[in-house]
Amino acid sequence: MNPNKALWEKGDFTKLAATMRESGDEVIDALGVGPGMRVLDLGCGDGTTALPSARRGASVLGVDIASNLVAAARARAEAEGLDNLEVQEGDASELAGVPDAEFDLVVSMFGAMFAPRPFDVAQQMVRVTKPGGRIVMGNWIPGDPTLVASILKISAAYAAPPPPGFVSPVTWGKEDEVRERFGQAGVPVDAITCERAIYTFRHPGPPGEFLALFRDWYGPTMNAFEAARAAGREADLQRELEDLFQAQNQGGPDRTEIPAVYLKVTVARP
Repeated sequence: MNPNKALWEKGDFTKLAATMRESGDEVIDALGVGPGMRVLDLGCGDGTTALPSARRGASVLGVDIASNLVAAARARAEAEGLDNLEVQEGDASELAGVPDAEFDLVVSMFGAMFAPRPFDVAQQMVRVTKPGGRIVMGNWIPGDPTLVASILKISAAYAAPPPPGFVSPVTWGKEDEVRERFGQAGVPVDAITCERAIYTFRHPGPPGEFLALFRDWYGPTMNAFEAARAAGREADLQRELEDLFQAQNQGGPDRTEIPAVYLKVTVARP
């Protein structure tokens, strides 16, 4: 199996996605999505930004590599009667069957950044966007001290070494890397903007309960715990993550609200 597909089908990201709904809706609201727009949500998961786009009247295609998340997104869309949202399985590195110049907006919040072959990902996003359209990515930033970048950094220190040729997904959080990738896809430098933004995770229980969602259902963290357990270091990993979640929580002892900084990339398709 494709290792990226295996990673995201390993757990159940829907458990975490429930903590991302409000911020996902805010992202789509800020992008001005509305009727008459054709939107591609790349790495859509179970629909955190795809469903809000469809609710606003856009015609939406959601693509994700994980079959369980595709099924979950379809079920959510059906439950809401959103027949303007189609969801299919696919790889952001090779959007087979997706026509050229099809979309007014291609959005990927923490999705396409995890696909292999980042230069191919940039090329595919540019290919399917209409001239004059936009590409908007949300990418975690390497070395950033806030939640998700820190989780990925801590997890990497416990997990098995990556295979040869592996390109870290957080390189999508480096502005020079972003410009190089889209530049090779034919986008001029002045059509690419990068800015820091905040995505807030909200969970109705305490931080330890929120951490358990990552430990039990989030592929990268699951792999880290498996490797730590085999090395007799599971308690060390648990303690390090508990300290992180407690320190960053702004919701009080019985509720979790943790803001995470990300790089918002906006590309104006020439």
